[in-house]
Amino acid sequence: MVYHIPWIYTPVRSVLAIWHQLTKTEIPELAKCSVLMRDRSRVEDTIYAMQRAGVGSLQVISDFDMTLTRFAHNGKRVPTTHNILDNRLLIDEDCTKKIRGLLNTYYPIEIDAGRTAEDKLPLMVEWWTKVHELLIQQRIRKEMLAQAVKESSAMLRDGYKVFFDHLTEQQVPLLIFSAGVGDVLEEVIRQNNVFHPNVHIISNYMDFDQTGVLRAFKGQLIHTFNKREGALSHASGLRVLQGRPNVLLLGDSLGDLTMADGVSEHQNILTIGFLNDQVDERKESYVNSFDVVLVKDETMEVPNAILKCITS
Repeated sequence: MVYHIPWIYTPVRSVLAIWHQLTKTEIPELAKCSVLMRDRSRVEDTIYAMQRAGVGSLQVISDFDMTLTRFAHNGKRVPTTHNILDNRLLIDEDCTKKIRGLLNTYYPIEIDAGRTAEDKLPLMVEWWTKVHELLIQQRIRKEMLAQAVKESSAMLRDGYKVFFDHLTEQQVPLLIFSAGVGDVLEEVIRQNNVFHPNVHIISNYMDFDQTGVLRAFKGQLIHTFNKREGALSHASGLRVLQGRPNVLLLGDSLGDLTMADGVSEHQNILTIGFLNDQVDERKESYVNSFDVVLVKDETMEVPNAILKCITS
């Protein structure tokens, strides 16, 4: 008697697809109530495609302020790299008032879901330019930056050490793309003991004179809504990123979605968006734009779980 075993006749491609489905590693963190996804199956398929491609094909691109750093702690806003400069060691009270006034004027515009990026762009240039001009007028001394960071309440997200350490252990490059102040950003990472060799930073860097006094900001201004231009002009020059077509991208603004535009011939891009503020007003646009949205989540738990799966 001959017994027919139906699955033997299944095409090899289908058998492999079934095998990958059966051997998938579950990511329970994606079931957290703070996680929103437009298409969970697509998210999982992208993660496993990146896993199969191997760790050598992966790079991570991330924003810094309110992405790698916390948005709030114990009900209080955590300072951004610009806010850290609000220190009597560096700027006077009048400058502080002016910078806070600019924040109150332009930040609501930055996060206004009713405005397009094109409408916001000239206003963001205006905001960043005015802030930088005020800082230059203060003749900030380079030697005081480390102390200002130390005295600030700057905080990286819970689980940051696992994130940074795992990437360096796996030799995965981390490109931090920030509209903040690069000198301050570096100091925050350094003081948290995670400034590893695989970390590369594109940001607004201060230009100090021979006596260590701030005289200008270097190069092209980077703000929330021109990161695509920065990605195209800077990222292509980083050889360490070449040959890594799979991208895990982290940001807290819709403008951050263009940070991977400098990646040539990309294969898979998985985007994670931190929705920190004005949740009800911005939830729909974030879910429609990012693959994974983390609502008021001050941790790196979900990115770490995804990274662990990709690199396993």
